[in-house]
Amino acid sequence: MGRLSPGITSGRLSDADYEANFADLHPRLDKHEALVASDRCYFCHDAPCMTACPTSIDIPMFIRQISTGNAIGAAHTIFDQNILGGMCARVCPTETLCEQACVRNTAEHRPVEIGRLQRYATDVAIEQNVQFYERAAPTGKSVAVVGAGPAGLAAAHRLAMHGHAVTVFEAKEKSGGLNEYGIATYKATDNIAQREVDYVLSIGGITVKHGQKLGRDFSLADLAARHDAVFLGIGLAGVNGLNVEGENLSGCTDAVEFIEGLRQAKNKADVAIGRSVVVLGGGMTAIDAAVQAKLLGAEEVTIAYRRGKENMNASPFEQDLAASKGVTIRHWLQPKRVLGDGSKVTGIELEYTALTSAGLAGTGETVTLRADQVLKAIGQSFEADGLGGLEIKGGRVVIDAEGRTSMPKVWAGGDCVKLGEDLTVTSVAQGRDAAMSIHRALA
Repeated sequence: MGRLSPGITSGRLSDADYEANFADLHPRLDKHEALVASDRCYFCHDAPCMTACPTSIDIPMFIRQISTGNAIGAAHTIFDQNILGGMCARVCPTETLCEQACVRNTAEHRPVEIGRLQRYATDVAIEQNVQFYERAAPTGKSVAVVGAGPAGLAAAHRLAMHGHAVTVFEAKEKSGGLNEYGIATYKATDNIAQREVDYVLSIGGITVKHGQKLGRDFSLADLAARHDAVFLGIGLAGVNGLNVEGENLSGCTDAVEFIEGLRQAKNKADVAIGRSVVVLGGGMTAIDAAVQAKLLGAEEVTIAYRRGKENMNASPFEQDLAASKGVTIRHWLQPKRVLGDGSKVTGIELEYTALTSAGLAGTGETVTLRADQVLKAIGQSFEADGLGGLEIKGGRVVIDAEGRTSMPKVWAGGDCVKLGEDLTVTSVAQGRDAAMSIHRALA
């Protein structure tokens, strides 16, 4: 790859600037603020917010509990459906899920702050280490869970609740999956991802083995032979390539890798960033990468997306957040080639796109943007190493309504299956529900 461009350097800002820039995006409500916010809820009988929540949390119930000063009870209501409710309160696109469905949103264009109320309650419970669940008597059955991300952790917790012995195999050094490695730093401050992992594992009966990668250290057949059931929560480990000239130049990197490096850095000042950064993509990863590039001190940050604003997977809130931080979003542009001086990125040539009768196509007209760093956020791909014998379709594991795969004794959920949106809360729901299916099968 060669050495980095001189334009990509660390320590662009003062310590005070780093601290301010990466402060909590939505600070936790205090008790009085939570009481005021909860008082706006109508406590609907047929609450549309519950229907909009992939984990079906009883939202009116937990908000009513907060309104009566019972934050611990509210947390219990949340965790009954979503044991990772703390992180979900921070990272869920509530503006397109529960809060969009809120009747207050329809009447006043300002919904009840469901996400912040959920964070308030779950934070209180986690900080006080209030345990609501005890492990049932051991069943003598063992279940292997591959992946310690949201789906795997939700499955492991629910299985442990019912007395099964669970072993989680995780390729990385820490548990948490995207909650630990793939979320913008300003959305998950104070090491919340690991504190929540510790809270989930405290039920007992769950052993986590880190540095264990499917296809390298073991195969699915190995696990199926050694355990009574297997749950796959392996996510999407691959990153899509641009397949254009110059992609391998120094300074052209994956946005996921950039975000992970920033999340794991002990000091933000150690993270190098360019003066002019171009991010390719239109999803949440693109927004997170672009905003954080700006917060690290980049002078110019541009998101280039091949379709229109209305087609972006990033929510309007996230797009507005990027704009508020000084990020420029340009639409109808696709990468044509990455420009370089020797081995280093100096810019990117983009081609204008348009919708035709045959679909999206390049127009032949191009524009060149200055850049010493290009971040690719054009999606992740599924890696099928070690999954011999499992039905794969469209780049994802095929499952039925209960999460069963084509292989006996094997279930799957999360981003490795194509069922619903690729969201933390969706992965939690799938892990939880697959665990219940496994429990019924083992019982």
